[in-house]
Amino acid sequence: MSTFDSRPLTGLRVVEVSSFVASPLCGLTLSQLGAEVIRVDPPGGAADYRRWPVTDAGESIYWTGLNRGKRSVEVDLRSEEGQRSVQRLVTESGDGGGILVTNAAGRSWSSHETLSALRPDVITVEILGGSDGTPAVDYTVNAGLGFPRITGPTDHSGVVNHALPAWDVTCGIYAALAVTSAVRRRERTGQGARVTLPLEDVALATAGTLGYLTEVQVNGVTREATGNDVYGTYGTDFVTGDGDRFMIVALTPRHFRDLVAVTGTGEAVAALEKALGVDFSTEADRYRHREVLTAVFAAWFREHTTEQVAASLRGSSVLHQRYRSFADTAATLAGRPLFGRLEQPRIGSYLAAAMPASFDGEHLFTGPAPAVGDDTESVLGELG
Repeated sequence: MSTFDSRPLTGLRVVEVSSFVASPLCGLTLSQLGAEVIRVDPPGGAADYRRWPVTDAGESIYWTGLNRGKRSVEVDLRSEEGQRSVQRLVTESGDGGGILVTNAAGRSWSSHETLSALRPDVITVEILGGSDGTPAVDYTVNAGLGFPRITGPTDHSGVVNHALPAWDVTCGIYAALAVTSAVRRRERTGQGARVTLPLEDVALATAGTLGYLTEVQVNGVTREATGNDVYGTYGTDFVTGDGDRFMIVALTPRHFRDLVAVTGTGEAVAALEKALGVDFSTEADRYRHREVLTAVFAAWFREHTTEQVAASLRGSSVLHQRYRSFADTAATLAGRPLFGRLEQPRIGSYLAAAMPASFDGEHLFTGPAPAVGDDTESVLGELG
């Protein structure tokens, strides 16, 4: 395992005044990369300190997961003394300090203007909700974007929210990128930075970049729900003879040829091509005629067990995976280099993930999460 001295962001000190997902994930990412991250909370913890999932004893698995490797300071953020302590933590922290990440925007005492008056090269990253600064969370941003109307079964007349807080996660990674970019500019120019990052803008930018919003503007059409079918190519789920499900994706002509070969449907698929006057080596034709193709392939999956399907697909180029539960996946973690044993106070011993990117062949792990206030005395004592 790498030492913190060799990590990319060793020497940086980041103060995090935050809660929930995006901002803590930013701090966790920076911590994994070697930065010293100090999370500041009000007495008793912020609103996310007891958030589910929790242990039987009521300790938050969620909170400890997002705050591994950090130091914790507990101060009264409503008092002048507490506010002054945070200001000093941000501005009196040496060459690698002067960095604040927060989703608690709108507080004059921690604003960029206030902090830059104390330290001109300060870097502040403020995570907002709506593009205009109004409150918003992942679930409301997603509702206003369009994805819930194309998520779920094709015959479902309502909307379906996705379970993963995708915009929070993306925002947290963008925030970490903003910190490292601002630090790089400061190293070159000596200039600080005021970065604002609205969650809504993260979602809008992503939807635009991936074509969801551009398609409407250019073609005048709105994407419709496709269920488990992959848009624009051939991919869908199939049920095996013993009731399991597999996700199958054929992105390339080779993938599709192998799928046809595995399922023994060469004659049927060739007959379809001829009858329809199409070329299934193209993604467009595979997508347009996906329903009839799925009907052809489905019979083979129904006639074979999960084990037989898996064995046949392993010998091909077809992209595939059996649908698993979280319990199924958790049972596979011990053999993955990404995971290491963590002894987490108040939670227990479990396999925790490192930084997904490995550096020089090594994954970057952190220590456990603190309890709120564990490091208050030592951190504030360093201020003198």
